Amino acid sequence: MSNLEISVAQLEDLSTKAYELGIEYAPRLALAILTLLIGLWIISGISKLVKLSMERSKVDPTLIPFMGSFISWMLKVLLFISVASMIGIATTSFIAVLGAAGLAIGLALQGSLANFAGGVLVMIFKPYKVGDLIESQGHLGVVKEVQIFNTILIAPQSKQVIIPNGATSNGAIVNYTVEGKIRVDLSVGVSYSADIDETKAVLMEVLVAHDKVMQDPAPFVGVSEMADSSVNFVVRPHCLPKDYWEVYFSVNEAVKKALDKNAISIPFPQRDVHLIQP
Repeated sequence: MSNLEISVAQLEDLSTKAYELGIEYAPRLALAILTLLIGLWIISGISKLVKLSMERSKVDPTLIPFMGSFISWMLKVLLFISVASMIGIATTSFIAVLGAAGLAIGLALQGSLANFAGGVLVMIFKPYKVGDLIESQGHLGVVKEVQIFNTILIAPQSKQVIIPNGATSNGAIVNYTVEGKIRVDLSVGVSYSADIDETKAVLMEVLVAHDKVMQDPAPFVGVSEMADSSVNFVVRPHCLPKDYWEVYFSVNEAVKKALDKNAISIPFPQRDVHLIQP
């Protein structure tokens, strides 16, 4: 048999095999393409529905595009694996490699993933929001920004404090703003010779006259301690969280002026010394 005859026979054999493969795989390929197109259309609809649902639920705007993209990509990965399986591509090894890579990445970034999960929880459940005065992880400050990994506070000393959301979501959070009011705790010591009723009346007058002090709930003044050198009163006005420091300092100043005006002394520490003659 000549070389020409061998080449023709090989071409005929290849054509036959190509035809058989086309007959076998063409329906699969067409179905896979159709599934891919329909799947992408459904995923797009699901992403829009999720975003719309989150907007209606008043989820933090920072979280909406991120979660929409995350859900979209996860569904697309599952769709591509399904389409590859329909064509006849073995996906078992690919899934195993993908799972191993995901595990390795998760272990390497477990701290960041914990902060991410904490940020999602903070944005969904909103234990605090921008502008709230909170205390967390030993830090007190006004929330400047809630990011996906961190929460940024502005402390009273005008310092920026960055707290990981993982620690925030798993720890105690004191929100001074959510109730719409905050109590200012002050202590005032007066001489043992001072009249208690008169002192209480003077202190209460200061609180009632202050324009930043709430009258509901009513301010409170009471004797808290018989100390070594003074009778100590607790002075407890309520105010708006944003007025806390103004009320704290101005009430202290007004109390001192009122006590001086009414000749109620604030004693210095005193000690009685007894001399025993030998």
